[in-house]
Amino acid sequence: MADDRSALHRIQEYRKIVLLYEALDREIDDLIMAHGGFPEKMPPEALTRYRALARRRDDLQNEMRSIEQELDMNE
Repeated sequence: MADDRSALHRIQEYRKIVLLYEALDREIDDLIMAHGGFPEKMPPEALTRYRALARRRDDLQNEMRSIEQELDMNE
C-alpha cells in the first residue's frame, strides 16, 4: 500500500513537472518570436533571459526523465 502511495505521489510530481516544462517552453517560444524567431537577434538582456529559461527547461526535462525511469513509464 505504501508503494502505491509513493508511486501515486511520484506520478503527481511528474505531472506537475510536465506542466512547468510546457509553460517554460511556451515562454521560450514567445520570447524567441518576439525577436523575429531567432535567438541570435535578441538583445543581450533577452538572450540572458532566454538562456536561463532554457537551462531551467533542461533541468525539468532531466527530472521528467528520471521519474520516467524510476516509474518505468517507457514500457
